[in-house]
Amino acid sequence: MAGIGSMLEIGKKSLFANQAAIEVVGNNISNANTPGYSRQAVRLEDGMYISSSPGQLGTGVNAVEVVRYFDEFIEAQYLDKSSDEARWQTLYENLKNVEMVLNESSTDGVNSALAAFWADWQTLASNPEDTSARSALLGHAANLVSAVQSVQGDLQRLQDGADDVISAEVTAINKLLTGIAELNRQITVTEETGKNNANGLRDERTQLVRQLAEKMDINVIDNGLGNLTITTTAGHTLVDGSNSFRLAFEAPQTIANLKSGSSFKGSIAYDGESATEYTVKIVSQVGSVVKYEVYIDGGKTLLKDESGNSEFTASKDGILMPDGRGVLKFDIGTGTSLQAGDTFQVLPNKSLFWYETSSSKVNITPQVQSNGLDNDRRLTGGSLAGYFQFRDAGIGGYLEKLDAFAESLSWEVNRLHSQGTGMERFENVIGSFGVGSTSAALGSAAGLVFGDKLAAGNLVISVYNEQTGQIVQSSPLDFDFDATNLEVKNFSTTNSLQDVVNAVNAAFPSGTVTADIIDGHLQIKAKDGYDFAFGSDSTGLLAALGINTFFEGANAGDLAINSTILGNIAYINTGHVNGAGEMNEGDNTTAKAIAALQSASVSTRTQSEGTTQQTLGEYYSTIVAKAGSDTQSAKFNYEYNEALATDLLSRQESVSGVNLDEEMTNLIKFQHAYTAAAKLITTAESMLQVLLGLKQ
Repeated sequence: MAGIGSMLEIGKKSLFANQAAIEVVGNNISNANTPGYSRQAVRLEDGMYISSSPGQLGTGVNAVEVVRYFDEFIEAQYLDKSSDEARWQTLYENLKNVEMVLNESSTDGVNSALAAFWADWQTLASNPEDTSARSALLGHAANLVSAVQSVQGDLQRLQDGADDVISAEVTAINKLLTGIAELNRQITVTEETGKNNANGLRDERTQLVRQLAEKMDINVIDNGLGNLTITTTAGHTLVDGSNSFRLAFEAPQTIANLKSGSSFKGSIAYDGESATEYTVKIVSQVGSVVKYEVYIDGGKTLLKDESGNSEFTASKDGILMPDGRGVLKFDIGTGTSLQAGDTFQVLPNKSLFWYETSSSKVNITPQVQSNGLDNDRRLTGGSLAGYFQFRDAGIGGYLEKLDAFAESLSWEVNRLHSQGTGMERFENVIGSFGVGSTSAALGSAAGLVFGDKLAAGNLVISVYNEQTGQIVQSSPLDFDFDATNLEVKNFSTTNSLQDVVNAVNAAFPSGTVTADIIDGHLQIKAKDGYDFAFGSDSTGLLAALGINTFFEGANAGDLAINSTILGNIAYINTGHVNGAGEMNEGDNTTAKAIAALQSASVSTRTQSEGTTQQTLGEYYSTIVAKAGSDTQSAKFNYEYNEALATDLLSRQESVSGVNLDEEMTNLIKFQHAYTAAAKLITTAESMLQVLLGLKQ
């Protein structure tokens, strides 16, 4: 019922409401500079009404709840853009280190060493017997090898460093996930809809969610009452209410996905340094012979070798992968039954997994596919994606191109050098490239590094009297020796290393030259009193087996000068053996041919770019240019997404940030309201005194 008592009650409620409002304003002012704090306000609600005369009279105000100003729609956009910003910032900052490694503007690098190498061959072509020119060539070749290995080593260290950072990031992410889940639990316990809001806890959770978004791309779903669900944009649940799921950064491994009826009991392993994930798909199994295909990009791109073959046969000795980055060793084990369509995911590097349960895991390693797009079934944003892109598509791509450069340099020089002669002949030579199987085809299954470059043809070995230098025998090899039919059979890529040994021994039945196999490497040895030299080789066998070559190694990491040449510069080949088996020490045929490589277009092949035709100098320049282009692209994307994220954060701040002018205005407003409420109570008290005075 309306009356003076009601007036006192209205005044009291007004005092309490405005006092609460002033307290909230004071809290806003005190947290004006607190990171992550969202502006709060007391929600005032009109009290109930009482029907009376002359009509309904109000009962004052109620301070219902303390609300938090926060725009969830803007926040969702901000989280998305901050993920992209963090990804590109991470990539940009790290690619600047690659630019520094490849920068040749201020110091001598690979290109300058390569130019000196070609110039020395030109000089040697003019003076084939000049030992000082030979020594200079050896020195500059050593500089070239050192420069290539230095770049490779620096890139490899940056790649290894990325693994360490990723491991730390994953640990931090798991801590964030458990922290968010715990805050979800506390908010759920604390909050009561329309009455009690856990504003402080929500601010704390928002900060953790923002930190999480900077590390990976996420979707946030608010189920109400503090029950927040967070997933990756690909749909992997990270937090669901008070439950969290963990990520793990695990060592290289192989994951089998077998069909019903398969009973794989063997093992599949990868020996290499590839930054690419492979999917091995079984085509068929007949007895112990297993045929399979290799895919990248999660099964989208079928790998083929340079000959166009896409189907390979498994063996314990392993087979060189079509992209040349490592050897796949497939041991099917005893009693294994594989089905067509069985797949094995080969992960050569440490990879990121999402654990749905303690035993069920999913590979979510960020992956940039061959077409430049992200694999949208994996992580695609945040600093984590940036580090993986830097490690795999970034440095992995540069290392692949650097390896391709070193491989082409080694092959092209060796292909010419192996058919030449120096100032001395050989008494004993051992190939630097070995095979995994001495009975398998050299062109495919033997595991020969340059096996795919072999061609049908023949090669000539000439034997000389060691004392007089007179030619004793000069013969092409017979690769299918038949005592009853002395017709010379040419080499075929299906011939094995043992076939080569047999061909050499058959070509020189008197034993002036014999061949043998030492730990998978071909050895050719002359009988006492004889020595030998190599003539024309249309097969590429000598270069592929590492015999009479200038370089050893087939990639940037193991490129080296042939130890035979290092021990004796007389074995630097400048001339050649002519058709009559004669060698002229002053001949410059080989030196001229190698010097001409400087301006010759050669084939260089990578899995990501296929086969290109450029000079070796031009090809290396593309590596340097690509690093610069990638860095600028990352910088552009970083600055673009930074601008968007900054704008969205500014818009969120305009909603949730504390404006001191506004708070001061509110403070004055509530202060006056409080004073007025006190005056109302005083007035009611005066009215009550008047009524009590009537009684006297």
